[in-house]
Amino acid sequence: MNTPAHLLIGAAVFGRPATSRILGSALIGAMLPDLSLYLMAGVSLILLKIPPETVFGELYFSDGWQMVFAIDNSFFIWLGLLALAIWWRSQWAIALTCAALLHLALDFPLHHDDGRAHFWPASWWVFESPLSYWDINHGARWVAPIEGVLALIAFVMLWLRKAPWWVMGLCIPMVLAELWIVRQWLFIFQQ
Repeated sequence: MNTPAHLLIGAAVFGRPATSRILGSALIGAMLPDLSLYLMAGVSLILLKIPPETVFGELYFSDGWQMVFAIDNSFFIWLGLLALAIWWRSQWAIALTCAALLHLALDFPLHHDDGRAHFWPASWWVFESPLSYWDINHGARWVAPIEGVLALIAFVMLWLRKAPWWVMGLCIPMVLAELWIVRQWLFIFQQ
C-alpha cells in the first residue's frame, strides 16, 4: 500500500479522540514502517547518486536493507511495543503502535515479490502474496483504485471529526498524492 494511504487510514482509524497529540501519534505510527525505505532510498538516490534500477532492483533486496525492513516491519516488535503502551496506559503510544500494526496488516497481503519478513525475529519467511498494490500483473488494476477510495474515505472521516487544521493541512496533499500515485501505477508505469 502507498504511504499516503497508510497515513490517512491510520489517522482515521486510530486518531481518536481527534486531538493533535493522538492524531500526530497515529500519523507517525503509520509512517514508521516505511521510514527506513525513504531514508535509505533517499540517501542512495539523492546523495550517493545511485541509479534507481540499482536501488530498487539490488539494494532493496540486499541482506542489509532486508534486515532493516525486518526490524521495522515485524509484527512481533510492534505487538511488544503495543503491550508496553497498554501497560503504561499511554493513549498516544497506543495510537502510534496500533497505526503501525495496521500498516503492517495492510501491507502483508499486498506485496507480491517485494514483501518483508513480518515475523522476524522468529522467522525470515516472506509471504509472496498473489496480490500487489502496484503491479498490474498481480491485481493492481483493481487493488489500487480500492486503496484510493479507502484513502478518500479516511480523509472524509478526519474532516467530519473536525481534525485540527494542521492535520487537515497534511491530509489534503496526502489525498492528492495518493490519487496521483494510483494514476501513475495504473496508467503510466504499467503500459
